[in-house]
Amino acid sequence: MFKTISIIVILVTIFGVGFFFIVKRALKKRLDYYLSKNNKKKFETFHN
Repeated sequence: MFKTISIIVILVTIFGVGFFFIVKRALKKRLDYYLSKNNKKKFETFHN
């Protein structure tokens, strides 16, 4: 019984950490894209 519960807890933890890093990487890519897009607009308006 304890062995089964510990295996489930460990697997859920591993899955959660992996999912967290995947989502973190995707959000970072999206955020960097929008920030660079926004910075280009500001740069263009200053030079026009």
